[in-house]
Amino acid sequence: MEENIVSSAANALDYKGFPADNSKTGGWIPAALILGIEFCERLSTMGIAVNLVTYLIGTMHLPSATSANIVTDFMGTSFLLCLLGGFLADSYLGRYRTIAIFAFVQALGTSMLAISTKLPQLRPPLCHAESPILCKQATGSQMAILYASLYLIAVGTGGVKSSVSGFGTDQFDENNEKDKAKMNLFFGRFFFFVSLGTLMAVTVLVYIQDELSRSLGYGICAVSMFIAILIFLAGTRKYRYKKCAGSPVVHILQVSVAAVRKRDVQIPTNEDLLYETAPEDLRIRHTDQFRFLDKAAVIKKEDHATSNIMSPNPWRISSVTKVEEVKMIIRLLPIWATTIIFWTTYAQMITFSVEQASTMERNIGNFKIPAGSLTVFFVSAILITLAVYDRLIIPLWKKWKGIPGFTNLQRIGIGLFLSTLGMAVAALAEKKRLSIAMKFSPNTPTLPLSVFLLIPQFILVGSGEAFIYTGQLDFFITQSPKGMKTMSTGIFLTTIAFGFFLSSLLVSIVKKVTTYGGKKGWVGDSINNGRLDCFYGLLAILSFLDFLIYLVCASWYKSNAAEKNFQTEIVANKGSSTQDKC
Repeated sequence: MEENIVSSAANALDYKGFPADNSKTGGWIPAALILGIEFCERLSTMGIAVNLVTYLIGTMHLPSATSANIVTDFMGTSFLLCLLGGFLADSYLGRYRTIAIFAFVQALGTSMLAISTKLPQLRPPLCHAESPILCKQATGSQMAILYASLYLIAVGTGGVKSSVSGFGTDQFDENNEKDKAKMNLFFGRFFFFVSLGTLMAVTVLVYIQDELSRSLGYGICAVSMFIAILIFLAGTRKYRYKKCAGSPVVHILQVSVAAVRKRDVQIPTNEDLLYETAPEDLRIRHTDQFRFLDKAAVIKKEDHATSNIMSPNPWRISSVTKVEEVKMIIRLLPIWATTIIFWTTYAQMITFSVEQASTMERNIGNFKIPAGSLTVFFVSAILITLAVYDRLIIPLWKKWKGIPGFTNLQRIGIGLFLSTLGMAVAALAEKKRLSIAMKFSPNTPTLPLSVFLLIPQFILVGSGEAFIYTGQLDFFITQSPKGMKTMSTGIFLTTIAFGFFLSSLLVSIVKKVTTYGGKKGWVGDSINNGRLDCFYGLLAILSFLDFLIYLVCASWYKSNAAEKNFQTEIVANKGSSTQDKC
């Protein structure tokens, strides 16, 4: 019996529902199968997203601004649906079933996209070189098939991405020191596979789409997803599973509803009179911020289901610990809000920047670089920045400051600043491109200007992502309550979603405002006829203002965190003093 206890993973089950045996379940082999799903998900999603704008403009004959918005709405929905995937995984399906079901949905959507790009009746006729103005746009039914394919992929991506990292860490026992070390390695390898999948997408897949066949490229994405699903299912007997613990969203709603119901109740001056049920070692000490929520912990007679059994109604009363967990989430929101603009600038790298590249000279000898493959410099900047930070900055910072690298808030700030520079450089590069375009016809397919002019903006924003992605992930996971780690990851991913949606909104507003009175506008049917440099300049200004606001929010958060730590130290000192007296 004792031997079984020692070999069982904490709070984990095998596929039959029995306590998971460390010697037979979990570890690197099941984790590698899970990484395979994430690799194929990135390969599929990014292989579609980075080159979709050229298909919408060149094949479906849609205006430039409309095409950019379709891409950003698709990507935004993909990340926003991570919240739905996380809710289903936590409350009903579990992570294993969520990954399996939604990976199949993504594979189905990718297959539909491959078919829709292959069949000629699902796209408009080719334009005549003599009269490109008479190009026919895609019909409503043709766009409906395209939208159905894209949003099936978005649903699948949301479900897979919300659960795959969590299910990977489930394969390691957090109470085992060796497994803890492996878990830290897993996060690094997870991000590596994400970047590797993106790198393969923007090089190999984009080349296949542009030079061989777009439907073949999408077909490869679909086949890879189906193969990944089969490999993932093959590990069913080897995985470790965690029980559904219920959704933190319900927890937050319960605290909010209880506080609203007791809005007229007075909060006692003695915090010990507030309701608390958590064990002493798991309690979160009461804080004075957001006092209105404390009303949820005020005890009243009607808070219990019956007069005989003391079973509190969670929609009428919440413990202090649960209230404080909700307060912790609220404290994250200013940082959450000020990081959205970064992902708006990121959206330009896979929309307008790719369209810019398609109008420029892209030859290296006899080889012509596909426009979508320019994002390889973006991905390379991420990988190089991470390597330099890990191997150079962290050791130097540890020697100088005594801490291993920048804090999560500092990394986020660096990312925001680099993206601001990136947009400023992008505006200057576009001004140069437009000055060349003005000397030629708007329909000139290739301008005599090297595409490498765009590399600095890719490098700056890519380096910014390396800092902000790792900083955000670290911040939201470490600063959120222990029981809300999955939801905190979802909150982080929604910053990406809202960044893409904000990009679509900005493009629509700018187009409407700048085309007023019959003007051509900044973003219109063709970037050669617009002023994309002004749009990039606007983003640079908004990014700089956002950076200043972020500094204020980060300072506010640190001051509150310091106050909370000070209160914790006082409580600990009181406890130790009491022990000394005893």
